[in-house]
Amino acid sequence: MEGRKKEHIELALQSQKSLDSLDKRFDYEPLLAAHPTGLPSFPFLGFNLKAPVWVSSMTGGTKLAATINTNLARACKDFGMGMGLGSCRIILEDDTFFNDFNMRDIIGDELPLYANLGICQIEDIIENQKTDKIVELVKRLRANGLIIHVNPLQEWFQPEGDRLKYPPVETIKRLLDKLDLPIIVKEVGQGMGPESLRELLKLPLAAIEFAAFGGTNFSELERLRISPTLKDIYEPLANIGADASQMLNTVNEIVSYEKNILCNQLIISGGIQSFLDGYYFIMKSKLPAIYGQASSFLRFATEDYDILHSYISAQLKGLEMAYAYLKIK
Repeated sequence: MEGRKKEHIELALQSQKSLDSLDKRFDYEPLLAAHPTGLPSFPFLGFNLKAPVWVSSMTGGTKLAATINTNLARACKDFGMGMGLGSCRIILEDDTFFNDFNMRDIIGDELPLYANLGICQIEDIIENQKTDKIVELVKRLRANGLIIHVNPLQEWFQPEGDRLKYPPVETIKRLLDKLDLPIIVKEVGQGMGPESLRELLKLPLAAIEFAAFGGTNFSELERLRISPTLKDIYEPLANIGADASQMLNTVNEIVSYEKNILCNQLIISGGIQSFLDGYYFIMKSKLPAIYGQASSFLRFATEDYDILHSYISAQLKGLEMAYAYLKIK
């Protein structure tokens, strides 16, 4: 005790907090709960998650990706989280990198694992009447469904990018008509505006993932790969989008008056820097929601697994405290 009190004295001046640092999103209620001993379960996508967290889709197809996916799947198993795989395009026709994505034995059968294809690949598959390839992909991965990433800006910036022939919403509707498969639709870092969200909410999707502006942005990633002249010219276009707060406000507004809502689950991602960001958004959502992170996990997923485990454990302990003592304003 004496040592602790000495530390208190030594650290007192360093412990002053400026009013500018106050997080005004919450009311702190210290009288209403004991210290938490765990999180409740979270029903999502037909599973009971132990944490309201989704490992958002990341890239695949390299030796490093195999390490990343394995570590992330292992973390999902340990902490009861869901996982979206990175783009599985590379294993549609060739099994060379199949094991980079083959995570079911690691994550187990009790948690959601979703395959992932881009809207351009979906458009091409439908045009060529090869939707059986999607069914086979999901079956081989023992995935619970498919994520479609919608990325017209990324494809346009990408020197090797594909070009869409149809509006993505039409392609998504055509796939829903052809396949009895749980489908999640996401962006890739730009987010989505009100009309796109309204159209998606009317479809029988398993969930919408925001992938909002403010996190890893794949359009910006591709912009950095093009020639210096074009990179500067097109920079304003890469700054277009919607952040998670804007998107959630839009969804809450739509569901408050729209009658024919068929999609009723959200993965709120894009710029989620901490458990407090995630907690704030899922508590504010009028639809059942969890939050997703990608780059925050990626920083630790390339290292020894114990580093990733310690990071997630600390985040979830913080989340427990948020559920016990914080109310959103």
